[in-house]
Amino acid sequence: MEVNWKPAPEDHDYPAAANYLSLILKPDQVSSLVAALASAPTVTQKAKDILRAARLDLLPPDNVHVADDLDKLKQGKSLSPILLVRGRFDAGIALQIADGYHRVCASYHVDENTDIPCRIVDLT
Repeated sequence: MEVNWKPAPEDHDYPAAANYLSLILKPDQVSSLVAALASAPTVTQKAKDILRAARLDLLPPDNVHVADDLDKLKQGKSLSPILLVRGRFDAGIALQIADGYHRVCASYHVDENTDIPCRIVDLT
């Protein structure tokens, strides 16, 4: 099985990122970050490195959302790039996967060295 990616995040990824970020940031910060994510360049990072920097556990392949993404990959469908807010190692702040945690886990289950297209912005 191969992991294929869409060229850009889907429109619904940004409100999903905003919903998550609204749990940990003030509304004006959320608006600013989501706007920055929409215009940020797409870069690639390894699945294993994203999970490590985010300090998140790998979800199992039978997690309903991970399984759904794995099924999409089996069908040859492409996944949407993920949206990240850069952490600050010096301040003990982990990378935040604003949208795409399940997609990272699904791609990791295929190959932990998968290059994942993502958009990364700094916390302002």
